[in-house]
Amino acid sequence: MSDLPVVVVGAGPQGLAAAAHLVEHGQDVLVLERGDSAAAAVSEWGHVRLFSGWPELVDAAAQRLLKRAGWIAPAEGYPTGREWVDLYLAPLAKALGERVRTSTTVTGITRAGRDRVVDSGRRDAMFTVHTVGADGREGRIAARAVLDASGTWATPGPAGADGLPALGERAAGDRISYRIPDDVSALAGKHVLVVGAGNSAAHAVLRLTELARTEPETRVTWVLRRGGMGSVFGGGDADGLPQRAALGVRARRAMERGLVDVVTAFRVAELRADADGVTAVAGDGREIPGIAHVFALTGFRPDTSFLSELRIDLDPALEAVAGIAAEIDPNIHSCGSVGATGARELVQPEPGFFIVGAKSYGRAPTFLALTGFEQVRSVAAHLAGDHEAAARNELALPSTGVCGGSGDFDAAGESCCAAPVLQIGARPVVVG
Repeated sequence: MSDLPVVVVGAGPQGLAAAAHLVEHGQDVLVLERGDSAAAAVSEWGHVRLFSGWPELVDAAAQRLLKRAGWIAPAEGYPTGREWVDLYLAPLAKALGERVRTSTTVTGITRAGRDRVVDSGRRDAMFTVHTVGADGREGRIAARAVLDASGTWATPGPAGADGLPALGERAAGDRISYRIPDDVSALAGKHVLVVGAGNSAAHAVLRLTELARTEPETRVTWVLRRGGMGSVFGGGDADGLPQRAALGVRARRAMERGLVDVVTAFRVAELRADADGVTAVAGDGREIPGIAHVFALTGFRPDTSFLSELRIDLDPALEAVAGIAAEIDPNIHSCGSVGATGARELVQPEPGFFIVGAKSYGRAPTFLALTGFEQVRSVAAHLAGDHEAAARNELALPSTGVCGGSGDFDAAGESCCAAPVLQIGARPVVVG
């Protein structure tokens, strides 16, 4: 199979970086992207500014490839998603040329002539990647190895607190968004609900409170599933990413100034829509009425539907690659940073198949671009036969300074590391 390419699913930051490393190792590679351009998912959140600065957003092999084409690395600073695409990811895709194929959706991956059950000759059989183009035409691509770098952007979590859509959530779909908003002017003077405790929810809250400053009738309610504010505002001075820390500080100040109402331990069970708006109903019976729009920002999860005929090993809770799950599980690790992972940790029961990038973390929220760059560097070296390089750790990650994921889900107190947070100045929320 040495004449066959390595197929990479997804032309996002990690997929393109994987291709750059494989090219550097002299390997034939083909990147398949379902969007009509490379980094299509990043383009969808192009209005959002990243926490990482430029040095942490450019892969080393990609930079070497780009510099040969006369590319100049961007200056210091924190780009938006759109700037990341325009100044780095799009030029990288261009440098890779015909190795990147857009408007191509992967619908399945299997071993040639063998379903998931068959053992005989499996290790020596090539991979067959099933695709469909924008015109609906189906195709098959033979590959010697496959890297799934398709990410999790296409599968956001629901507003429902138990992992499934709340009652009425699908019916109220035209009043619910699952992405960080850009232009919120149409919501001026209305009541908006934000569901979620992560950075995306904080982004949305801040964008909406900016509107509330100019349009005082705008009301923003932020509901958290967890029992307390603990780690919601991040690690403050302990965070190795200053922009992430600044986001938490700004969100806290917005609450203290009375620009956002915060409700804790509110686990959405129903979204009841009528002519007057949406009423959010918690599992304990509390209600928040009169909502014009809901932003459900509860994280993302991997889509494994097109991997059904491969033998893969995922953690049953996180849906992360089993080999790294123990290192990233928020139920176990409450403090500190997540270490580097490479080919050894990412190996699957299906030889030659790897899940990399954000998808390798499943539902865990701690993924950084640097983590993915190290993953694909190691996996590319492994596929090229450079096992010493594959085993080497070339990454040092910044500390999050944040404690607790779902580990403090029911706790009403503060987390163990973050500075104490007091709910000062927040307007009371009418629930009942």
